[in-house]
Amino acid sequence: MMHLNLKGFSAIGILSIGIFSFTGCSVSNAKPPSTSTTTTQLIGSGSSTSVSTTPGSGSNGGAPVPPSGATVISNIQNQTGWQTCGGCGNDGGTGQGPVYNLTQGIASPALSGSSADFWIAGGPAYSGGYYFIEQPTVPNPLSYLRYEFDLYIPGQYASAPQALEFECQQNSEGYTYNYAWQADYDSKSWRVFNYTTKHWEPTSVGFQPFAPDTWHHIIAIYHASGTQVMHDSITVDGVTYPVNITHDALFTGNGLELTNAFQVDLDASSSPYHIYLDNMTVSLKD
Repeated sequence: MMHLNLKGFSAIGILSIGIFSFTGCSVSNAKPPSTSTTTTQLIGSGSSTSVSTTPGSGSNGGAPVPPSGATVISNIQNQTGWQTCGGCGNDGGTGQGPVYNLTQGIASPALSGSSADFWIAGGPAYSGGYYFIEQPTVPNPLSYLRYEFDLYIPGQYASAPQALEFECQQNSEGYTYNYAWQADYDSKSWRVFNYTTKHWEPTSVGFQPFAPDTWHHIIAIYHASGTQVMHDSITVDGVTYPVNITHDALFTGNGLELTNAFQVDLDASSSPYHIYLDNMTVSLKD
């Protein structure tokens, strides 16, 4: 799970878990463009150093499509089983947590006809609301992982976030592989999370706060190599930024698990805001 390092804040409590009951998640196997895709309904609901290669300017070619044979989990914003945790993002967090929740089945704004509203209404400054959901487990470390969604922020909340964060996390063979990005409004940069040191680390990719009242498409591509976590690239509105950042996976001894998550962080004024997500998709291959 994600761990905050925003202005040193760590006093955050754990909220009770909420399970939401809205269906609509599907799983398919990715095929080459020339073939059809069979979709089936998913029932139910899962000391380190970093080495970074400085990317050049972004490419307008966009992110590559998932490889043949990849599993594609789509419409996750409508999936049953979202859980919330106000303290998951902070080690040793105690005290009052933020006020936040998730509202599904939003008809407008939406691209698919059914988006989800990830909102936060207040709480301690620099605290965050963490939303996560379990996906079917995969036994081996992932050779390909793609997390994507469309994001919409209404005009009145355009400058409200301190940061927006999203991640996938896999437990495999006793190791935890954490793949996380943060859009940091304070530093105007995209950052990645080092799960072993529990710190956000800068990249050379600048962050331009999302223009309000319009949809933005985000794609993050990752993979595992042995017991290493590889952040390959991030694509924002069709522009791809290769980063090729490597961290060590952390041996935790945990059993098989696969989750994806989104987090909304409060600024110094605890400004409330809403973020709408649509077409949330995880594509993977072990």
